Amino acid sequence: MALTTTPLVLILLTLIPFLTAQKAPAPAPSGPINITGIFDKAGQYTTLIRLLNETQQLTQIQSQLNSTSQGFTIFAPTDNAFQNLPSGALNDLSDEQKVQLILYHVTPKYYFLSDFLTVSNPVRTQASGKDGPWGLHFTSQGNQVNVSTGVVTVPINNALRQQFPLAVYQLDKVLLPSELFGAKSPDSSPAPKSSKTPSSKTPSSPIEGDAPAPSSSKKDDSAAGRNVGFGFVVGFGLICMGILF
Repeated sequence: MALTTTPLVLILLTLIPFLTAQKAPAPAPSGPINITGIFDKAGQYTTLIRLLNETQQLTQIQSQLNSTSQGFTIFAPTDNAFQNLPSGALNDLSDEQKVQLILYHVTPKYYFLSDFLTVSNPVRTQASGKDGPWGLHFTSQGNQVNVSTGVVTVPINNALRQQFPLAVYQLDKVLLPSELFGAKSPDSSPAPKSSKTPSSKTPSSPIEGDAPAPSSSKKDDSAAGRNVGFGFVVGFGLICMGILF
């Protein structure tokens, strides 16, 4: 009996590793993360994909993901979010401003959704200006997380991807930075025109407050009169002396 079962046991021992190997899941393929593939799989991100390509930020973020130790977080507005923007909001932006708008939706750090419940505000984004990086503010009500820009406040509804080094969260509104869409500074308004009226004075008019210069012609006339009178007296006296003598 022992001789009969021994070959069967040996056969089973040989097959067990083989069967176990067949049931084990295949390891996930290593390589660059396909950001476009994430959006394509979720659907409704045509406008965001177009802007990422037009601004060349898709290639930039994709390459940085291969070397980052902090990871990235992308906030992804849907097509409806872009369609609900005021008319001409995107078309009025320059190419550089479109780049800043896209970078405003990216943070240079990986965040779980729960991290936003206790994060320190403002959270730095990839967008920046002369005053430094542009930030986002996060608030929570229970388990609901909202992100605010100072212009809009948006709830974060869904995680499209939450695996280091990239987290992607769906938004139903576009994050509008106050640096691009905030109220304009009053300093930018044109200066009011001067209300001064032309002076009615003529160039020859004397300046107000100055006393008029005395006229020299009157002095000349009086002096001439005195000279004539003096000459007449002298002449008359000489005539009288001639008669007497």
